[in-house]
Amino acid sequence: MEFLIRRIVFYSFLLFALQANAQAGQDALEAAFAKSYQLEKNGDFKAAADALKKVMDESSYEINLRLGWLNYNAGRFDESVLFYSNAQKLKPYSEEARFGLILPKAALGRWNEVIELYNKILEISPNNSVALYRLGYIYYERKDYNKALPLFKKVVDLYPFGYDGLLMLGWTSYFLGNYSQAKVLFNKVKLYNPGDKSAIEGLQLIK
Repeated sequence: MEFLIRRIVFYSFLLFALQANAQAGQDALEAAFAKSYQLEKNGDFKAAADALKKVMDESSYEINLRLGWLNYNAGRFDESVLFYSNAQKLKPYSEEARFGLILPKAALGRWNEVIELYNKILEISPNNSVALYRLGYIYYERKDYNKALPLFKKVVDLYPFGYDGLLMLGWTSYFLGNYSQAKVLFNKVKLYNPGDKSAIEGLQLIK
């Protein structure tokens, strides 16, 4: 009986110690996040990242994601890629991790990888208007209008009275020689934003 009581006391103490240790870890984590937010607010992204690294846990999606963001803003793009990549591996279906990873890769000029990431997002979420628009814009800037067209068209299908989609579909149609379609789209842009300079420029070119 005495042995049983001792075992109960021992395990009760052990449980209490584990709970106390876990709470201390949580408190330290919250404090590190809070400090990183304050430093970020002050514009000191490097110090914010360094503060969070003190509680680094490679298995933490949240820490990796935040370090990806902070290092990107600090101009440490390679480190940002590393942390965002870790976050993506931890949560393979996370769109926020992929969108985050696009930032430093774009800054490094790794555009083929950026395109691959947008396509991956669209595999998982075909109607993601942000990915559709940004991927379309990359192709537009490359003057690859045939690839840009269906992406902008889908954006307009999702948001028929959305400014960005209408305008870019209008210009893409114009450069592909579909002037009648471009004219309709530019006029719709003017309904959204009367006096829009870009839409007016497009209409003047068509005349």
